[in-house]
Parts: sequence; C-alpha cells; structure tokens
Amino acid sequence: MKKIVLFSLLTCLFFMITSFEVHKFYVSIYQINYASEKKMLQITARIFSDDLNDVLLKKYNQTTFLGEQKESAEDVGLMKKYLLENCIIKVNGQQVAINYLSKEMEGNVVICYFNSKDISKIKTIEIKNTALFELDAEQQNIIQTTIYGKKQSLLLVPERPSGVIK
Repeated sequence: MKKIVLFSLLTCLFFMITSFEVHKFYVSIYQINYASEKKMLQITARIFSDDLNDVLLKKYNQTTFLGEQKESAEDVGLMKKYLLENCIIKVNGQQVAINYLSKEMEGNVVICYFNSKDISKIKTIEIKNTALFELDAEQQNIIQTTIYGKKQSLLLVPERPSGVIK
C-alpha cells in the first residue's frame, strides 16, 4: 500500500513539475527625459542583448554579437539602424530627429543613449516604438517619461504600438 501511495505522489509531482514552462520576459524599457534648459529629449533604451541579436538576424539575415567579445562596429551600426527605424517620436505633432550617441553593457542588457535637440516646448509627445515586435507577440516596450518634472508611462504592445502623453 505504501508503494502505491508513494508511486502516485511521485507521478503527480512529476506531472506538476513538467507542466510548468519556463517563461521568458519580452520587455524593453525606454526612459525619455526632457531637459528644458538644454531644449533636449534625453533617451535611454534598455534591451536584452540576446533579443537584439535575434531580431537583427531575423530582420537583416545577419548574425551579430552584441554584448559579446566578438562584437563589431558593424554589429553596433546594424543595431543603431534597427532601433532608429523602429522608434518614432513626435513633439507637438512634428516628428523629431533622434540621434544615436553611444551604448554600454550592464550584464546581458544593452543600454543605448539617444537624444533629440532643439525642442523648445512640449505640449504633446507621441511615441511609436515597434522594436522587437516581429520577434515575439508578447513583446512589451515600456516608455517612462519625465517632462517638466511630471512622470508618465506608456505600455506599447504589438496591438497598440504608439501612445500620446500630454
């Protein structure tokens, strides 16, 4: 009898453990700050390096090594091109130019720095960010803004890739 109960418990435990699937988070975070004294948007993007490498392979059919020792200037250039194609910012209804500045690594996260200059006043800011959406339907791009000291956030997903902050 003890063997039957023990076997039943072990069988149940096995099915419970194997029924759980490891779930990866599909999230990137963008921080947009308005520096009114500089008339500039300061933008920081935090994206997992493996996701960037995967999306660049899928989009451009080119293997990249972002965040690895084999990383090349061409890899960084492809990343820059991709991110600038997939992020559009409009201030007061007018699209602004986004300038890539640099990147650094923090663990397995690529941190990219951008800016947009000559922005004298913000009434509305519209952000469209489709980065990594072609990689996974569960991708979420979190946009956190600080404009005139007021903090607001947007959650952009494939079904709703843009949002407006007033």
